[in-house]
Amino acid sequence: MPLRAPALPIRAYLFLTITALSWGANAVAGKLAVGHISPMMLTSVRWGLALMILVSFTLPQVRRDMKTIRANLPLLIGYGMVGFAFFNILLYSALEYTTAINVAIEQAGMPMLIFLANFLLFRIKVTIAQVAGFVLTLAGVAITVSGGSLARLIALELNRGDALMLLAVLCYGGYTVALRYKPVLHWQSMITVMAASAFVTSLPFTASEILRDTVIWPDTRGWLVAAFTAVFPSLISQVLFIKGNELIGSNRAGLFINLVPIFGTILSVLILGEMLQLYHVVALALVLGGITLAERGKR
Repeated sequence: MPLRAPALPIRAYLFLTITALSWGANAVAGKLAVGHISPMMLTSVRWGLALMILVSFTLPQVRRDMKTIRANLPLLIGYGMVGFAFFNILLYSALEYTTAINVAIEQAGMPMLIFLANFLLFRIKVTIAQVAGFVLTLAGVAITVSGGSLARLIALELNRGDALMLLAVLCYGGYTVALRYKPVLHWQSMITVMAASAFVTSLPFTASEILRDTVIWPDTRGWLVAAFTAVFPSLISQVLFIKGNELIGSNRAGLFINLVPIFGTILSVLILGEMLQLYHVVALALVLGGITLAERGKR
């Protein structure tokens, strides 16, 4: 009697697909928020809600880990400030000036930025395939930010939103590279401290909106968008990504991040009715091809 093949880790694939879908939907949610809640206010409300949900069940673990938290507090605050607060402030601000499709594709530059930073800072060995993948991904992002115009690219004429999104990518890339220094800490404690840092960091920016009279207080849609971003991109996706890593390992789990620009683009077309231009298709193909080539080059 033939042996049955081992069952595929369906749960891990489901968890990681939901994670990528949530992260891809964050750009669409940010676009839906335009005119209904201002970017800084959205960031504050998002992380305020996320923090309230977290402390409802993470406080016992946080108390147990308090010694480690105190010893690494500046680093944890920095993670929340740069990776959670600054990234989302820049992303939501970018969406006031550019399309959600552009933002989704530009986010795909993160893996290559991380690859470059690891090479320059830590001299991690790279292969020819990884370099080729980096060049392809960079070309895809360049096509996106220039709107497919070579003249604009040469003149470095960037849409304000695309420029802000590139800064957001730099923030998250730097945050990810810095995670190599993260302490040994339970995920509940780590995400709670980082969420608290993000919330506190966002408050001066929201106060600035109020003082400059540019704040948009949330209406019904604004609250719904904030609630969605607090629950899905902020919490559920983080937990599912950790679980997915535990089930199939970080190398295989990391590949699912490549789905983020795909989901972001599809949702932008279906929900927002944004037009998918030819240069978007070319850029997406280059970006995904570059990431795939770089991933295979690691082996």
